[in-house]
Amino acid sequence: MRLTTRLVTCALALSLGSAALAQTAQQIVVATDQVRNPSKPFRSVLTLTEYVGGKERDHDMLAVFSKEDPTTRQFRNLVQYVEPARDAGKRVLLDGHSLWFYDPDSKVSVRISAQQRLIGQAAIGDILTVNLAADYTASLVGTETIDDAARQPRQCWHLDLKAASDVATYSRVEYWVEQGSFYPIKGKFYSDSGRLLKILYLRNFAERLGAVRPTEAVIIDAVDTSLATTATFGESAYQDIPEAWFQRDYLPRLQTR
Repeated sequence: MRLTTRLVTCALALSLGSAALAQTAQQIVVATDQVRNPSKPFRSVLTLTEYVGGKERDHDMLAVFSKEDPTTRQFRNLVQYVEPARDAGKRVLLDGHSLWFYDPDSKVSVRISAQQRLIGQAAIGDILTVNLAADYTASLVGTETIDDAARQPRQCWHLDLKAASDVATYSRVEYWVEQGSFYPIKGKFYSDSGRLLKILYLRNFAERLGAVRPTEAVIIDAVDTSLATTATFGESAYQDIPEAWFQRDYLPRLQTR
């Protein structure tokens, strides 16, 4: 009886320890979300540049309008194409549940996937403002010293994120967050089948919208590392964004300027 009691006590202690570890990991993700994202509605200009073998091949410029839903803690996003001229006026809407693509020529909005390719290695889901803590359940793998995008050592928490919502762009993400600062440093993104798709580095941390945040991401193809895309955040400002902007039916009438 005593042995049984001890085994039950040990099992309970291990269970409580695992729960505490998982909670700690989730708190790390919440903290790094706050580094990446302001809590107030904002507008930013994003430039995507595709490189092949270190040479620029193509680029897009987008205006991204983001507003956090206080109920779900997730962001709604409106993306407006600015450049190239042939795409100007096209829009992507994340209304909290679904992604819609609107083409002003056809005046039709259609459902799309978050993994829909934008340019190079960048998918729609990669450029949207998201709170990872709302879409993923985190566990702590351990602590590691890794090289950042500038090949400088960073002492990081290594997290494993599993999709907890069908809104999540990827089924699994490995994430490295710097200890102390909670700066997001590196990510690895996996398909539903478990295949590594891309590697992400965040860099050029600077004062932006009231805090030090990463202003550029480098997305590298996991199979062919000569293929890379940078996502650079330019002008950013707080902006009062009307609720109507996040309604699919309003897309044809939307005037963002």
